[in-house]
Amino acid sequence: MKLNLKHLIIILLFAHLACAQNMQEGFTYLEMGKYNEAEAFFEKLLKENPNNKTARLCYGRAVGLKGHSEKAKTLFTSLLNDYPNDFEVKLNYGEALLWNKNFAKARSYFETLVTQNPKSFPALLGYANTLSNIKDYEEALSYINKALVVSPGNPNALNSKKYIYLGYAYQKQQEQDYKKAEMLLKESLVLFNNDKDILINLANLYLIINALEKAEATYTLLGENIEHKGYALNGLALVAHLNGKEKQALATSQQAFNGLSTTKDQILIQQTKERYIQALIWNKKYKKAEGLIKELIASHPNENWILALRATLNTYKGDFKKSLADYNTILKNDSKAFDGNLGKANALIASGLYNEAYKAANTTLSIFKNQKDAVSVIKMLDKQFTPYAETKTAYSIDNGDNEAVTFLTNMVFPLSTKFKVNGIYSYRDSRNRVTNNEAKANNLLFGFSYVLHPKLGLKSNLGITDINAKTNNYTQFLTTIECNLKPFKLQTLDLGFKREWQDFNADLLSREIVQNTWYANYNVSSHFNLGWYTQYHFTSQNDDNEKHLIFTSLYYNVFSKPLFKVGLNYQYITFKDQRPSIYFSPEQFNVVEVFAELIKNQNGKWFYNLNAATGFQYIENLEKQNTYRLQGKLGYHFSNRFVANLYGLHSNIASTTASGFTYTEMGFRLTWQLFKKPQFKPPF
Repeated sequence: MKLNLKHLIIILLFAHLACAQNMQEGFTYLEMGKYNEAEAFFEKLLKENPNNKTARLCYGRAVGLKGHSEKAKTLFTSLLNDYPNDFEVKLNYGEALLWNKNFAKARSYFETLVTQNPKSFPALLGYANTLSNIKDYEEALSYINKALVVSPGNPNALNSKKYIYLGYAYQKQQEQDYKKAEMLLKESLVLFNNDKDILINLANLYLIINALEKAEATYTLLGENIEHKGYALNGLALVAHLNGKEKQALATSQQAFNGLSTTKDQILIQQTKERYIQALIWNKKYKKAEGLIKELIASHPNENWILALRATLNTYKGDFKKSLADYNTILKNDSKAFDGNLGKANALIASGLYNEAYKAANTTLSIFKNQKDAVSVIKMLDKQFTPYAETKTAYSIDNGDNEAVTFLTNMVFPLSTKFKVNGIYSYRDSRNRVTNNEAKANNLLFGFSYVLHPKLGLKSNLGITDINAKTNNYTQFLTTIECNLKPFKLQTLDLGFKREWQDFNADLLSREIVQNTWYANYNVSSHFNLGWYTQYHFTSQNDDNEKHLIFTSLYYNVFSKPLFKVGLNYQYITFKDQRPSIYFSPEQFNVVEVFAELIKNQNGKWFYNLNAATGFQYIENLEKQNTYRLQGKLGYHFSNRFVANLYGLHSNIASTTASGFTYTEMGFRLTWQLFKKPQFKPPF
């Protein structure tokens, strides 16, 4: 009897080994990721032996890893019914729950498994991955560390740990806890030896918080590994752009683009082409960028990243209608596309469609919670439509012994994205130190502005002026009506009428000279940095005099950050009647000047504007005279709601008085938002 039992055991052992050897081919397929072959192999094996537990497990894994998660779950549920106490079957069933993204059930299931067997590496790893998927990253780190204690250096566990760190850091980034996000990424860099994915995420964090020097250093570190040089160059090009160094951005991106012939990394190839075209656009090389985009569209039609590039190009060119068409196509392809939603919001703002822009930006935030760029768009829109007050105080003096103190305050209250009301009060005290003549003017106006169409706006002010002079007191109406047009892309045209009083000095205020002026302002921009501004005024006065004024300026933007432009100005003035004893009224007055202007916009804490001009003026038949003009402004953002700036002007151009004239003005402006947000409900 014993002999027969020994024989039976030997026979069963050999049968098991033979079966294992027969399945080795299938195991190899699974290990190599050849899931189609593994599925076919174990399916065939199960036809011969349908009750083989190992074959059933392997077949289920092949099906699940191939992507048929629901079928795999059904297979493992059947196994679990047949082997309810088999721990290996339980582990595979738990993994099937993860494949099906049933994370809530997977959490409780793996929690039971790790309680049953606290030293099971697969159970600990599965539980850590489950916690990571439900974004409980702190607990996930705890369990992945326990798994690594059981199996030190296990590559699957280490890979999971890296992505748990990345997910945890991204979560803190979304919560705007940037210090914690940075700490997690730096900690993981030590553990994973300057890993590419971690470095890219750290650099992106620095870009978000505008720590551009740190971002540059991180991309430089990434580039020390020759395999990641392309990714580093793409990042460095973006940093250069954000620093306003467009030529450097293009040169860096060109280097990455030239290296594409040596890589087969499709992600890098796409990213590099994208960054290179962006750099061309930043540098206004639109024709070359357009050519590359057309090539990409020909070979990859209707791909979102290429459509986004074309939309960006058209936005820079001022063709917002085409941009919106591309963004709408992107959203048709993928309604949750970030580039489509936020890009559409920005294009709508540029088009003057603010209600729709609000909706697009909030759609972006509903998909990408707390996304910084989308939050910035909402804040920018809110600021544009939040009630504000602006005050100006100035002191002016000229070499004709005239001096004046001016105070002005303007309050603007938007009632919608299209309609604003405003009130203006100004006071001017003018006096002459030689004649002792003095006049005080109090002006009070109320007005509105209304956008009839994104390319057509109307604004008007109506009020009174009260003049109290030594020799004359009077009260009269003041009026301004202006129509703002955008006839073509990159062009603006203002047409208006204003009724005002000649208030340059006390003597003129005393004379009660009414000025009725019809005017037109026309500005043309271009894609090649050249611009042209022209102004025409026709003024009729109640003293039967008339005045024509033409001013034109041709300018060129040398660079944009800060904005530096140079140009040529020409001004012509003529009066019907010459009354030099009362006011400057030549029959012919011409000024030609060259100018340079440096502007740092108000995006940072400090901002400034410096303008210098020099040239010649010709007054009737007199000899030409040298002219100069100096203007400056320096401002500071004390908070998001309060801004102040000082300004000064000094000139000898005789456009308002006789030759030999010099004029100086200095003052300060204060602007503050009266509330934190618009006082109407934006359309969300």
